[in-house]
Amino acid sequence: MQRLWTPWRMEYIKQNVEEGNCIFCAKISAEDDRKEHMLWRGERAYITLNLYPYNNGHLLVVPYEHVPSLEDLPPETVLEIGKLIAFSIRLLREAMNPDGFNIGVNLGKIAGAGVVEHVHVHVVPRWNGDTNFMTVIAGTRVIPEWIDETYDHLKEILETHPELRPR
Repeated sequence: MQRLWTPWRMEYIKQNVEEGNCIFCAKISAEDDRKEHMLWRGERAYITLNLYPYNNGHLLVVPYEHVPSLEDLPPETVLEIGKLIAFSIRLLREAMNPDGFNIGVNLGKIAGAGVVEHVHVHVVPRWNGDTNFMTVIAGTRVIPEWIDETYDHLKEILETHPELRPR
């Protein structure tokens, strides 16, 4: 059996299991957006980088309301989530030039939700050939850029391209 060591995850695991904290609710009141990888704060939802991404630029659109499913949200929040998804696509196209996107919601543990109690939408940029032998043979994703570098790059694009912002 091969091991992939990720000791930086232990703080996250312990904090959320021991304290019963919701990682998405904790981000709302955080004061350091860079530390939390918060890219955009809307009126009813926000955009953050996924700490354990499928690919570089893997974003999450998260409502402020702590509910398990989209149907539990008021229509205004669902509308804003839709706008933030479109905004995320524009931002990632400009910043990373992906060939396509996977966009989805995992509702419930059986559907693959890592955080079952707080609904969120994944926006994952995809490139031709981004599934390589490591993923296929070793079941391991290779992420070529540190999350802080991805955050800084996306924030720079936001600052220099206001036309990309939510409409």
